[in-house]
Amino acid sequence: MNLTHLQELIGGIYDLGVGYDVYDFLVTDRACLPQSVRARRSAEDLIVAEAGDEMAVSLYLDPGLLERLARADPMVRLDEHNVADWWTALEGVSHFVYLAWNCAYDRPVSLLELEMQAEVDKYVASFWLLRAQCPQHFPAELRRLLFARTRIDPELAGERAALYRQASGYAERFCRRLEQLLHGSYGTEAAVLAELRRFYRYSQARKRLHIERLA
Repeated sequence: MNLTHLQELIGGIYDLGVGYDVYDFLVTDRACLPQSVRARRSAEDLIVAEAGDEMAVSLYLDPGLLERLARADPMVRLDEHNVADWWTALEGVSHFVYLAWNCAYDRPVSLLELEMQAEVDKYVASFWLLRAQCPQHFPAELRRLLFARTRIDPELAGERAALYRQASGYAERFCRRLEQLLHGSYGTEAAVLAELRRFYRYSQARKRLHIERLA
């Protein structure tokens, strides 16, 4: 799977560009990461280091993950065998794109915001991909698979577990509304895209308020 194509899929959905290619920031060898994060076991990590007005960014993806995605490319066929790896890679690229886009406008980004948007991106990008690969099938099982059957690993999440659960909860409520709109009529994709593009550009506070009003 080509990560640039994944970046372009996200950019196309939200009508944005960041001026950078994710491969220029990709690291697949943990030994090349800062000492403070080398011991992590996660298959995906966005590492951000700030010094004054400068910021250094690296996206770590496990080489085994990338090898599996190369053998079973979700962009060709997304199914139960590669969906977990697809979501891991998609989360990393989502984090990279969201951080880069906000930095271009000198907007601060919180961890909650990054995680919430990544969960939305997992649902939306997977939905668009599944509909492209099988136009006659509405992937009604997607939201349940992503939000109800996926579990947070407490060992990997550590003290951030509550934050991840909060981000997932907000994203699930937003995606439930998207699903209702899409399932109601196959002619609503344009309206949903407009909603997604507005939501992407909201501040964290406005995103949370918007979701709370959906209840």
